[in-house]
Amino acid sequence: MENWYRKKIDEITAPNVEKDEKEPIKAEVSENFKYLESKLTPSFDVKYRKSEVNGIKFGFVMLDGMCDNELITEQLMLPILNGDYGTSDGERVLETAADLISASIDKSIQFELNTAVNEMLSGNLLMFVEGAERAVLFGVQKFPKRSISEPDSETQEKGSKEGFSESFKDNVALLRRRIRTPVLKSEILEVGTTSKTRVCIVYLSDRVNEKILASVRKRIKNASFDVCLGAGYLESFLGNEKASFFSGVGSTERPDVLTAKLSEGKIGIITDGTPYALYVPHIFTEYFHSLDDYLKRPYYAFAIRTLKIASFFIGIFLPGIYVAICTFHQEVIPESMIFDICLQESFVPLPVMIEALIMHLVFEIVKEAGLRMPKSIGNAVSIVGALVIGDAAVSAGLVAAPMLIVIGLTAVSSFVIPSLYDISSLLRAVLIIVGGISGFYGIMIAFAAVVINMTAVSPYGVPFTSPLSPTKTGAWRDLLFRSDWRSLGKKILQTDRLDK
Repeated sequence: MENWYRKKIDEITAPNVEKDEKEPIKAEVSENFKYLESKLTPSFDVKYRKSEVNGIKFGFVMLDGMCDNELITEQLMLPILNGDYGTSDGERVLETAADLISASIDKSIQFELNTAVNEMLSGNLLMFVEGAERAVLFGVQKFPKRSISEPDSETQEKGSKEGFSESFKDNVALLRRRIRTPVLKSEILEVGTTSKTRVCIVYLSDRVNEKILASVRKRIKNASFDVCLGAGYLESFLGNEKASFFSGVGSTERPDVLTAKLSEGKIGIITDGTPYALYVPHIFTEYFHSLDDYLKRPYYAFAIRTLKIASFFIGIFLPGIYVAICTFHQEVIPESMIFDICLQESFVPLPVMIEALIMHLVFEIVKEAGLRMPKSIGNAVSIVGALVIGDAAVSAGLVAAPMLIVIGLTAVSSFVIPSLYDISSLLRAVLIIVGGISGFYGIMIAFAAVVINMTAVSPYGVPFTSPLSPTKTGAWRDLLFRSDWRSLGKKILQTDRLDK
């Protein structure tokens, strides 16, 4: 059966093979243009220009829409075309022309046409000189991009209002503003055999674990896919958990949060075109921490973290526990409530477990519709969901009022920690089924299975459940109750030491 399935896959797919083609730059500008045209035609946005200065032929290639035309005209073309070279040797003319350009513009020498083409497609201006078997690339990028704005899913009361954008250079600059030290390193890698997407690895060299850093580099270099359209493509390569609900790879939209992670020895991964960054290693307790915890008094951090933990358990267990109580354990319901609950449920023609699953499914549909629809009509979905699914469903006897309250409270609790919503939604459905089949006993067994599944995750040798299991008492200073900054700021937490 497996061989048949693999054969069917092979019928509609092709192997993703890295094209390692090397073509040296020719001394003739026309020959180089012919190669570029053979690779890029038809492409209306690729612009070619040939110019001649004192008998010396120049060739320029650029990508329209990704270059700053004003910068090219004033600081590139005018100095080059008005330069006095005093020689006809192509190599010397190329060096002189490159020296005429302002030092503020990035310059690099290329000897291979295929590499030069890839760099040109990133927004650089490519210059050839007749008689020179190399070319010069000038960094004149100016492509459309979104301005820096406040993150949508990680809103903070007192934190910065800046969030990552789709430009990885802007994202690195946001980190540089917060870490003004030479120990902040940034490395560029390329992924995707066709897209050639740039991925930036950022870390603090004085506290990063070299073994973890080498592992991250290796995993990104070995990531095999054709096109990379977001950081999520890399997440499966960076994590080492295949059959777990949880991931050892964290993500954030905020540069200040990533700065805090880097200060703990973690490694950040910024992907060009993605408005959030990944970081490794990631542990479970970080889901319940936020920047506001550190900008306010410690008692506030304790209260808000306790609230988040309670919301997490409510979002997962409440519907399953309610189904288990109504199906098997009616004795735990107070006498003053049992009659009303039984009366409400008696009007519903479906079993409690099926009713809970349907309401869970309906809520997910409403949530997904509100997320995907245009904002101008997104509010209408919420109104329809509240009126039709809420009041009308109860009045028609399709849903019991207690069930609606349980699902509503569960939904609100799930949004307290947005990064855990997907996990909560899946586990909630599983526990509803388990609670409807085997009651409290099944829920306890399922909970134990989830804990075992969680402890099996060990991103880069750091246990996912640390510092709870294995117990690291020293790290409890910032677990549930946060120590004051007068003691918290004296020593820096090293994440890689949680496995020792």
